[in-house]
Amino acid sequence: MLVPSPVTAVDDPYVPSRMRLAESLHRAFPLDGELVDGLISLPRELFVEPASRFRAYEDEALPIRFGQSISQPYIVLFMTRLLRPEAGLRVLEIGTGSGYQTALLAKLKMEVFSLEILEPLYREAENRLRALGLLSNVHLRHGDGRIGWPEMSPFQRILITAAPEERVPPALRDQLAEGGVLVAPVGPQGGAQHLRVEEKIHGRFKKILSIPVRFVPLV
Repeated sequence: MLVPSPVTAVDDPYVPSRMRLAESLHRAFPLDGELVDGLISLPRELFVEPASRFRAYEDEALPIRFGQSISQPYIVLFMTRLLRPEAGLRVLEIGTGSGYQTALLAKLKMEVFSLEILEPLYREAENRLRALGLLSNVHLRHGDGRIGWPEMSPFQRILITAAPEERVPPALRDQLAEGGVLVAPVGPQGGAQHLRVEEKIHGRFKKILSIPVRFVPLV
């Protein structure tokens, strides 16, 4: 597949809305300019459904196929920041979805291992990331995220982008390296969900943060 030529600013109809989003996110994350710029450099209109492209740079979650969604840009940045990203770290992402979060982790030069249980979404994300030239440090798999990717573990970071109902699956906890960080929403759809940040210290998990959120369920 050929990588499309970049669209010039003159021809790009998304420039005004992209700039508004950039200004809003820079205000929200004043100390994370590089992270914000990485997200804004991603053409979000390519990660959403055609009918939603006019809203691509609104700071809101948007529906994609099979009852899934692409997260609000603010939440993508917030979760990435909580992950403590560093170039070269191995990160396991559960729930590739459209590939938007995956693409940001790739931009940050992390080695990304991403699992998606819905095969059509997995195929679309693979094609999208390939077209954007972001597959060199991304490994994708169609599979059950609750099982993780044990043969490639341990991972220094684990990011779950959909909510298990009661707790983080034990198999994923087992795949986190000592000193690693796990970021995950937990709780039932339509009920109380919390975004948890945990660090593995001496084989035990220490809760760093828990705040209310709303995510699609982990399937």
